[in-house]
Amino acid sequence: MRPNSQKSLSFASNWLRNRADNVAVALLTAMFVSFLLQIFFRYVVNQPLTWTLEANLLAWLWIVFWVSAFLLHDRDHVRFDTIYVSVRPPLRRAFALISATLIIVGFGVAFPAAFDFISFMKIESSSSLGIRLDFVFSAYLIFSAAVIVRYAIRAVRIVRGEDFDQR
Repeated sequence: MRPNSQKSLSFASNWLRNRADNVAVALLTAMFVSFLLQIFFRYVVNQPLTWTLEANLLAWLWIVFWVSAFLLHDRDHVRFDTIYVSVRPPLRRAFALISATLIIVGFGVAFPAAFDFISFMKIESSSSLGIRLDFVFSAYLIFSAAVIVRYAIRAVRIVRGEDFDQR
């Protein structure tokens, strides 16, 4: 890869990561504001709002999948890697390629069924806000697609002989 194209790719990657971070911040802000509204209306006005709990739950669902898809690195996850770190690099490379392949296959096989179920959920909507549940649960499809792409990139890097030990 040329130095200029690598610099452009790095810039684009950083820009996309910053936008993903902006979405996560917006979701956390919405969650916090609805939480404060609930406290105010329940304890000051003595008129609890019905939609704030649902807004918090929906924001939390999206935060978990969004951040896991776009902002967390492999090193941020809990790992049980006692055997992995105790073997030599060639075997570790094989373990990394096998695990990446299994993750791609697992999420790839599950993706059509998840898509069908989430598409079916368009007939339902949330109780307070009335948001269609296919929109709500589409966060999982975004997460699944991002995991497949992330591990496909990792598998290609492993096969090319690039740094595979993402610690």
